[in-house]
Amino acid sequence: MKSDFFKYQAQTTPHPLAMEISHARGSYIYDTNNKRYLDFVAGISACTLGHGHPKVIKAIKKQLDSYLHVMVYGEYIQKSAVELTKFLAEHLPYPLEKTYLTNSGTEAIEGALKLAKRATGRSQIISANKAYHGNTMGSMSVMGFEERKQAFRPLLPDVTFIDFNNEDHLALITTKTACVILETIQGGAGFIEPTNGYLEKVRIQCDKVGALLILDEIQPGVGRTGKLFGFENYNCIPDILVSGKGLGGGMPIGAFTASSKLMELLQNAPKLGHITTFGGHPVIASSALATLKEVTESNLIQKALEKEAFIRKHLVHPYISEIRGKGLMLALIMNSDDIANQLILKAQDKGLILFWLLFEPKAVRITPPLTISNEEILEGCSTITSILNTISV
Repeated sequence: MKSDFFKYQAQTTPHPLAMEISHARGSYIYDTNNKRYLDFVAGISACTLGHGHPKVIKAIKKQLDSYLHVMVYGEYIQKSAVELTKFLAEHLPYPLEKTYLTNSGTEAIEGALKLAKRATGRSQIISANKAYHGNTMGSMSVMGFEERKQAFRPLLPDVTFIDFNNEDHLALITTKTACVILETIQGGAGFIEPTNGYLEKVRIQCDKVGALLILDEIQPGVGRTGKLFGFENYNCIPDILVSGKGLGGGMPIGAFTASSKLMELLQNAPKLGHITTFGGHPVIASSALATLKEVTESNLIQKALEKEAFIRKHLVHPYISEIRGKGLMLALIMNSDDIANQLILKAQDKGLILFWLLFEPKAVRITPPLTISNEEILEGCSTITSILNTISV
């Protein structure tokens, strides 16, 4: 299988981890040698309820027995998609009331950018340095990391970059700006939170000049930061909310949500302003709805902050210079790139899954399932500490 993996499946890096997976349950992934790995990454924040959650599996199997794909998105009334979008509207503040379901976060970003241009008639997009919003051409255009995109230029024109949390740069948001797109918490940059009311100030400036605010909640969303969506921590309601990853409960999904007035603009002039074949897929929508119900009807959102405190208490080491992030969206900032690399690679050998962040080489991702127990957290923290004790610098 390993040789076929490298021969037939396209790779994203020269050196993938290449663990051969047998099955996964709860907070653990098992390889084909039946070695157990504690999952501190959750598929990059995607497996909100861990692996094989019974309510998610039940919802998927129920939908499988009824029908799979029947028609391109938006034409037929399919119960799971309607119920999912209604649930989101009921749990989001006004005017976030209508949702377009897509296949991935990056596709949702594309739709959000198109909607902002359509609504304002403007072309300028403002994004943040070290931002990551996906890897399709439009999403890459608003990626704030030239090294990752220079080989694929030309990209979208008229994109301006500002520094996240830099209030002096807000003056660059003008009457020429169609939208400002920001991650609620910068992910690839190192899990950087907004400070000093930054998002509120962006919101005020957008309102002042008639620009739309897009907040990317693909990583912070669905209970990970102690709120259903991360923006609720920072007193800032976006015009367009983008979600994905953890929304699907382990299935591929994306979504962008806005007011009915905005969303209606994708219906005409031109018709089919944004289209997708498999968006709102009934099986995936069923998985997402089950995930959202479990997250909101349990104590998982509240527990995310308690588990954050538990992790911070048990991860104190001279090699850890800082722990950034909120809830169960955390990054260990190590003293050097080398320590971060050694920790991640040695952790896999010890049965613990950690991972890198895109643009901060000293960072180690800790984004476990929300369902992880304190005992499992302690197991992982103990493994990290024991590995760090073996590293010499």
